Amino acid sequence: MSRRKRLGILLSLVILAATTAVLIWQLWPQEGASNRLILYGNVDIRQVDLAFNGSERIATLLVQEGDPVGKGQLLATLETHKLKAAVAHSRAQRDAQRQVVARLEAGSRPQEIRKAQAQWEAAKIDANNAAIDYHRLETLRQHDATTPQDVDNARTRAEAAQANARAAKETFDLAVAGSRKEDIAAAQATLEAYEAQLVIAERDLVDANLYAPTAGVIQNRILEPGDMASPQTPAYTLALINPVWVRAYVPEPDLGKVHLGMAAAVSTDSYPGKIYEGRVGFISPTAEFTPKSVETTEVRTALVYQIRIYVKNPDNELRLGMPATVTIPLTAGGAGD
Repeated sequence: MSRRKRLGILLSLVILAATTAVLIWQLWPQEGASNRLILYGNVDIRQVDLAFNGSERIATLLVQEGDPVGKGQLLATLETHKLKAAVAHSRAQRDAQRQVVARLEAGSRPQEIRKAQAQWEAAKIDANNAAIDYHRLETLRQHDATTPQDVDNARTRAEAAQANARAAKETFDLAVAGSRKEDIAAAQATLEAYEAQLVIAERDLVDANLYAPTAGVIQNRILEPGDMASPQTPAYTLALINPVWVRAYVPEPDLGKVHLGMAAAVSTDSYPGKIYEGRVGFISPTAEFTPKSVETTEVRTALVYQIRIYVKNPDNELRLGMPATVTIPLTAGGAGD
């Protein structure tokens, strides 16, 4: 047998042995494979569109895309000239109406009451004098010492004086009684309306400042100073840094192996060898077909269930959409009990 033929036979045997080994490796149960579930998904982070709760031109934008921000941090401001004027106007109306209510509740001043009493006393004296003059002329008329016209004039003056006295008495009584309760109630209602207008004006002034509702990272800066802001137009998009989760999909046959609270390990291609701790925090109650982002020819018609693995991200390394591998131990220790 030639040397070339012997080499050919030896090469064939090597190839046959390698193929056999690969088949055995593929068909033989792998150690530990049944003790864990490996899933693939993407990092997901909630996003918030931040808009002013008012319509005015933007004065300042204080952060840029990529800037980390803390909860309550001032992000932007609106022009406030009109808003401050509206607050001042509403406050002046409120203060003036307070004085009206105070005047009505306090009633008449002592000086006003004494004045009304003095006018009533003077009117009574005038009425008494007019009555005396009338009776004197009436007596003279009986002796033909005066004319009927003089008597009629005296009677008219006496009646007018009595009417003036009664009017002066009513004025005095009103001064003593003070304001009507209906007038006070109406003035108080007007005061409450002005106070409500002031609250709205002050709220509009506060809303001229845009604050971060929670900690996060500015993802998009949409508007610029000079743009017209409105509640319908976001100024920023904020990516929240907590919570961070991986959205993955469990095939229906493996659904029974997963439950809430199970520990999970998350890894990414961006940080090879680094493991992020996580736990299963959500399991969808409904099935769906394999999403296009993870489908293959073999599984595109398979039913899967979405799960979320909430991940600890202390260094903010996990980014929105980043591919991730999730390993869920199926032993008792990985159940999170």
